[in-house]
Amino acid sequence: MIKWFNIVAITCAFFLAMSFSIVGEVAASDGNNNSDSINEKYGLPILVLGEALSDAQKDEVRSLLGVDNPDMVQEYIVTGEDLANYIGGDSSSNMYSSAKITRKDPGNGLVIDIVSSENITEVTTEMYANALLTAGIENALVEVASPLKVSGHSALTGIYKAYNVDGESLDKDRMEVANEELEIATDLADEEGMDQAKVSELLTEIKKAISEQNPATKEDIERIVQEQLDALNIELSPEDREMLTNLFEKMRAINIDFGNVQSQLEDIAGDIKSKIEEVTGNTGFWKSVATFFEDLFAGISNLFSTN
Repeated sequence: MIKWFNIVAITCAFFLAMSFSIVGEVAASDGNNNSDSINEKYGLPILVLGEALSDAQKDEVRSLLGVDNPDMVQEYIVTGEDLANYIGGDSSSNMYSSAKITRKDPGNGLVIDIVSSENITEVTTEMYANALLTAGIENALVEVASPLKVSGHSALTGIYKAYNVDGESLDKDRMEVANEELEIATDLADEEGMDQAKVSELLTEIKKAISEQNPATKEDIERIVQEQLDALNIELSPEDREMLTNLFEKMRAINIDFGNVQSQLEDIAGDIKSKIEEVTGNTGFWKSVATFFEDLFAGISNLFSTN
């Protein structure tokens, strides 16, 4: 009997050690980011806080975005005037969602991390990625946060401001069409009842097709939009199809390199948060562990019952 208990104890210890080892490796890779080291090539990360936040809420956002030392970031406030300046929005709008931008070397791709996902209710990481790449932003870690539930739209303006105050002037036409893309994405998810991931997939697949086919006319864009709707088995109203066609026609007219955009989209797979979710969300592995223990204890129960 003592041998059986020894076997159980050793087995349990093995699986627990293995699981902690896996989680520990992910945590180590996530934490080892040299946050106390100044990048002399790109300068300090830029923190852009929504103007409508109270002082206490701003402190909460700083905490959410891992800003422990104010000397380690450049901090700005994004206002309704910025919204009007960068994307032609309403200057009286309240700005809540905030962002921290850390520039990276070419090849790192664009990584989006919504650190308070429960409070960003409409805009997903993929939607941000699509819009920012359309605007011309590449090779950066962009972290988004809000201390209260908001749609997430104002963070986009904050990100634009971060790039413009950092000496890199983004094209206004691209910023405006990127904002329109984000609005359409959230509208489709809301009004059409589409899954947010499905909306992002549709936008990405249209961009890929445009990159491959290099359409020359609006009619070509309309055909590509319909082809991707058919391929993904998505039905939209004529009005929404026209809205998508007009959006991508604007993108075609300002000569966005969709091939480059797509390569950057693929880099999102390297996001450390996604890696953590892949490990902790590996249901096949944990189910096999659970099944092992169920079988093990069932065997022990049978052993006791036979004795």
